[in-house]
Amino acid sequence: MLVAARADSFQLTDGSSVSGDIVTFNDNGLMLRMANDSYTNLLWTKFSQDALVQLGKNPKIKALVEPFMETPPVKRAEKAEITIRKVSHLELPPKQSLFPAFFSSPIGFVILLLIYAANMYAAYEIAITSAYSTGLVMGVAAVLPILGPVIFLSMPTEKAAAEPAMSHPEVKSETFVLPGAAGEIHVAESSWQKAAAPNEPQIFQRGQFTFNRRFFETKFSNFFSTVRRKADKDLVFVVKTARTQIIVQRITRIASDDVHFEVFQGTARQEIMVSFADIQEIQIVHKDA
Repeated sequence: MLVAARADSFQLTDGSSVSGDIVTFNDNGLMLRMANDSYTNLLWTKFSQDALVQLGKNPKIKALVEPFMETPPVKRAEKAEITIRKVSHLELPPKQSLFPAFFSSPIGFVILLLIYAANMYAAYEIAITSAYSTGLVMGVAAVLPILGPVIFLSMPTEKAAAEPAMSHPEVKSETFVLPGAAGEIHVAESSWQKAAAPNEPQIFQRGQFTFNRRFFETKFSNFFSTVRRKADKDLVFVVKTARTQIIVQRITRIASDDVHFEVFQGTARQEIMVSFADIQEIQIVHKDA
């Protein structure tokens, strides 16, 4: 390719320079006509970077010299300065004893309320189970939380209720008139006559007794075994509820709120469950009574 161009001066990589008119160029380089009418061929690699930039200004040569031009390094963006800010930290609460620490926060106060409520409920259960006065146990628990229920729990269990005074049957008396005696002589029924009376039933009524597990275990322990002793063999265990009356053969098992009885349904044995709250009266009756 012939090109009419004015004489230019180009810096070479070896530090020298050359001047001339561009005669032709291709992928490998170009041909220059020197001032003395001589010609020289120069490869693109012989030109310095400044010369390549100078040649690239020619639109026809630009595409040929661009592969030999060095790309200037990309200037890295300056890193932003990191500003360290002070972070506010939560302050630890001052050291103090356990109970003041509970009262110093809402969560601690709620925990204390729950513990106190559990303490009162435990006192109620201990009073029911151990047959103590509910008001007494809960009152002590209110004044001495936790310690009060523990005291009653460690004490020996009180009987459900004091045995009602033996109901003295109506004293029978007879009147005799002796000749010569002043007035009448009254003869009351003596104790040996009462002992000779038929076997009387043992009656346990709600209000006089608290029906719970402890009551059954202490009062009717003989009725738990499959074979009863000879002295208790002829006794009948009768349970009265608000709806029915049950003749019990044996106590099979007992829980904290109910008791299971073995009864006869026709000719078959059957186990039934009765809640303590449903029992109104219990009788121990002799078969011959």
